[in-house]
Amino acid sequence: MASPSTCTILFFLFSPFLFFFGAAARPSFACALGGPAAGLPFCRVDHPIKSRVKDLLGRLTRAEKVRLLVNNAAGVPRLGINGYEWWSEALHGVSNTGPGVHFGGEFPGATSFPQVITSAASFNASLWELIGQAVSDETRAMYNGGQAGLTVWSPNVNVFRDPRWGRGQETPGEDPKMAAKYAAAYVQGLQQPYDGKHGRTKLKLAACCKHYTAYDLDNWKGVSKQDLEDTFNVPFKACVTEGNAASVMCSYNQVNGVPMCADPNLLRGTIRGQWRLDGYIVSDCDSVDVFYNSQHYTATPEDAVAATLKAGLDLDCGPFLAQFTESAVDKGKVTDADIDAALTNTLTVQMRLGMYDGDPTTQPFGNLGPRDVCSPAHQGLALEAARQGMVLLKNRHKALPLSPSSHRTVAVIGPHSDATVAMIGNYAGVPCRYTSPLEGIGSYAKTVHQKGCMDMACHGDQPIGPAVDAARTADAAIVVVGLDQSIEAEQRDREDLLLPGRQQELVSKVALASKGPVVLVVMSGGPVDISFAENDPRVSAIIWAGYPGQAGGAAIADAIFGAYNPGGKLPMTWYPQDYLRKVPMTDMNMRANPSKGYPGRTYRFYTGPVIYPFGHGLSYTKFSQSLAHAPTQLSVPLDGQKLVSVNSTKPARTKWAVRVTHAKCDGLHIPVHVDVKNDGNQDGTHIVMIFSNPPTGHSAPVKQLLGFEKVHVSAGDQVRVEMEVDVCKDLSFADSNGVRRIPIGEHSLRIGELTHTVSVVAEQTRL
Repeated sequence: MASPSTCTILFFLFSPFLFFFGAAARPSFACALGGPAAGLPFCRVDHPIKSRVKDLLGRLTRAEKVRLLVNNAAGVPRLGINGYEWWSEALHGVSNTGPGVHFGGEFPGATSFPQVITSAASFNASLWELIGQAVSDETRAMYNGGQAGLTVWSPNVNVFRDPRWGRGQETPGEDPKMAAKYAAAYVQGLQQPYDGKHGRTKLKLAACCKHYTAYDLDNWKGVSKQDLEDTFNVPFKACVTEGNAASVMCSYNQVNGVPMCADPNLLRGTIRGQWRLDGYIVSDCDSVDVFYNSQHYTATPEDAVAATLKAGLDLDCGPFLAQFTESAVDKGKVTDADIDAALTNTLTVQMRLGMYDGDPTTQPFGNLGPRDVCSPAHQGLALEAARQGMVLLKNRHKALPLSPSSHRTVAVIGPHSDATVAMIGNYAGVPCRYTSPLEGIGSYAKTVHQKGCMDMACHGDQPIGPAVDAARTADAAIVVVGLDQSIEAEQRDREDLLLPGRQQELVSKVALASKGPVVLVVMSGGPVDISFAENDPRVSAIIWAGYPGQAGGAAIADAIFGAYNPGGKLPMTWYPQDYLRKVPMTDMNMRANPSKGYPGRTYRFYTGPVIYPFGHGLSYTKFSQSLAHAPTQLSVPLDGQKLVSVNSTKPARTKWAVRVTHAKCDGLHIPVHVDVKNDGNQDGTHIVMIFSNPPTGHSAPVKQLLGFEKVHVSAGDQVRVEMEVDVCKDLSFADSNGVRRIPIGEHSLRIGELTHTVSVVAEQTRL
């Protein structure tokens, strides 16, 4: 573990039982004192949840049960149970994207944290959990006020597979290990589990990891078992097994011809069987309807009901199961036991949330209210998160930070120069307030504002001339360009990686005219080919801000003027435009195929030219790293099994690998201790990343992130970072059958410029 650092933000670590201030307004969801069910076994909090659920199911009619299978579940008035909307969103703040959240009255807005791709750039798991905790506070407070649900369909932990994908902004980036760590941390922050009676863990919120799996096109063909195992499914497995998420959402795409929400192997077999989900599986909205009416996967609606329920689906986002489940029972397609199995999972989650425990004001979190939403602490955390997400891509001749005393007048230019709504990305709610880049920069210097491009498209006649004139007279020019939801969003993928319209022209003309340093700020979710600016010596510095949330303008200004030393790193590769010519978006393969000219995807498999690599990011200070400790050899004990050869037909080229299930994995770690020294004159944060290159001859990734740790190091100081590499989890890869194996041989560990070789051998092999 790393030494304590300021990035932990300890002052936000509150106990959930110590800050109840607001007054709850919501009546009991069920089991109200004096209500029709008071005293019945399912309302007895001193009974085990399992027996309470069984009792409740025994009191419901089939018609009542069917209306509980959909997101807008109907109430059961005769038992004093209210209706419930399952669909709330909390991707990076309480969001009104789903019908379960309503802003207004005592809750006019909620804290809008940076979009996920920006928070991912912090490489700070403790920050991700803190954001989850703050969002959990605000969601629970709004639930208490009757304006949100307790089941949030967040986070999105899909791997950012293709740079054109409009929803890549919602994800933690392209690396499955990093996405897995984000999933576990954010889910733990959202759910904040605590011990209930009878040994059952209770929940503050119920999170949902989506969209399972291999998602970002409607109908993917040829998804290999190999890519499912070591890429697409990695974050979801961690979400369930490490984050203990209460829910997983199956996506509406098909994987190898089978709709995800009707695939028993991937739902009942993997999520609930192998990963042991303690919760419910919900469909992406209208997925069941889509695979019946659009994909024509089943012959009748009743067959569609049977396919989903028997595959392991518990809840339908959409009306389909409410419409056709009773007739499916009548026709013998499903049984009442199938319905009960699904409801057992959803009702169990509701009971773990305390929804059947009577008066909410007497429960943990029951007194959270309006003053806990948009609190000073949460808004401060939003600013800190935005700062940590700033990535310094270029800083020629140390042009940054700017000095307020030397750069008294700054030209603020570009279509995002006065951005507000654009800063929060998609799946966002109503922020507490906005600080635009113009406002943030104006707190440090006198500003001259000219947009240059009136919108993101920046086509046709644009006021570029006045922007150039402003740059010519100012002491420095800050040009804020990029993308927004009109260009990248759900159901809106990009066709290229370039800045839209005349934005590049604006940047180049401002750079040519400016008498002072030119700072380019790129606001986007996905990568952009800005090689023209990287190669232009007149563009002094470049910052990627992602979609930085409600406090984005303040964070951008703090980074530019040196109040904050940027330390973020790119969570995805920035490719040149030419990459798209070689990679059809519909090609699902992660690994390269040189014979077909296919270069592979993400830094793990792609070895071609890039604009900026995964993990790139500069600082205003200089860090050096030295290896303090790491073994040179590691033995993998086998559980009485044989070592097998893989990927070779010629004995001279045989490569050996240990099947993970045949290894004794408990405690099998590689300790890696790294000393980080700040050789500069400014305090800063540094992210230690450990990558591996496997022995040659395998189909393992050419490079793979094993772990990361963020530390704060004062100028002139040195900090030791102690990390462990989990051999079975991190050094393994999936073979063509999706079986995880540990390559035997020389593994190169890479930490910045450092390279360390670990020889992995097998014990007690029988060949």
